[in-house]
Amino acid sequence: MSRHRDYHAPVVVVTGASAGVGRATVREFARYGAQIGLVARSRDGLEGARREVEAAGSRALVIPTDVADPDQVEAAADAVERRFGPIDVWVNNAMASILSPALDITAAEFRRVTEVTYHGYVYGTLAALRRMKPRDHGVIVQVGSALAYRSIPLQSAYCGAKHAVQGFVDSVRSELIHDGSHVHITTVQLPAVNTPQFSWIKSRMPRHPQPVPPIYQPEVIARAIYWAARHRRREVSVGWPTVKAIVGDKFIPGLLDHYLAWIGYDAQQTSQPVDPDRPNNLFSPLPGDYGAHGRFDTGAREVSVQFWLNRHRNWLGAAAVGLAAYAVHHWMGDRKDGISREERRMREAIYG
Repeated sequence: MSRHRDYHAPVVVVTGASAGVGRATVREFARYGAQIGLVARSRDGLEGARREVEAAGSRALVIPTDVADPDQVEAAADAVERRFGPIDVWVNNAMASILSPALDITAAEFRRVTEVTYHGYVYGTLAALRRMKPRDHGVIVQVGSALAYRSIPLQSAYCGAKHAVQGFVDSVRSELIHDGSHVHITTVQLPAVNTPQFSWIKSRMPRHPQPVPPIYQPEVIARAIYWAARHRRREVSVGWPTVKAIVGDKFIPGLLDHYLAWIGYDAQQTSQPVDPDRPNNLFSPLPGDYGAHGRFDTGAREVSVQFWLNRHRNWLGAAAVGLAAYAVHHWMGDRKDGISREERRMREAIYG
């Protein structure tokens, strides 16, 4: 994250800031002194996030917003810049989902998931670009998913929206390159994460929704988002499951179709029954502050070795080249005059 204005703490906007990954991301940026625009529908969750930012010594602005409404998103961007100044980083994270076979999802439900999870990213990106592009400065972080590459059963609405985000972002990125812009767009692709969404998404399945194991804590993702905002990577994947899904879909998509048909239903449900009429947040927020974590803390991973390797890949690559060069040099030294060091010592012992 650029600090090109020494007198000004970085200004960050996070959508979906009230809970889950968004809430953990707010905390991560607050640790480093950012001034944060908090964008989501739930005022209870936003107020909880504001208190956490202020406890960390930073400033926050609560902006209740439905990202499916472009006018509300534009107004949120204006409010942040009026309060804190030019936006340095915009994080698109807000999402909605439904766990259900596609034939059981209504047209209104498909539309709502798409409006939040896809159109919300479009409106957020455009609002950020309208401000960043004239200044030739800024970073837009799209919080993606392995499901943007490899769809799974029961999440057709969400997977379709995430695939759409990929297409939109690739197009806009090419336009920025064409224009010679220094505004950077990056995507952080996620594995399964322990967030409250599984307690509030609409579901037509008989058992309680769950993320497909292995499950990561939202703080792992928040650290990746903060890192992505400060490094010009086109895309950042978090967790081996994400990498395997992306790579696997390139080479064995048909096999994955059948594998996911076999395991995908049970893997997304616990053994506990769930009330089909339980409250959900698809069309309106639920009361209360849900925080960052869901109900799957037990066994959730707090680090990602894959992401550590990803962050240090340049250093690791240089080290590998250095080791290879040393090995070649050592081998060539051993083969001086066409014979090995051991052969030379044997000849000296025999012939003197």
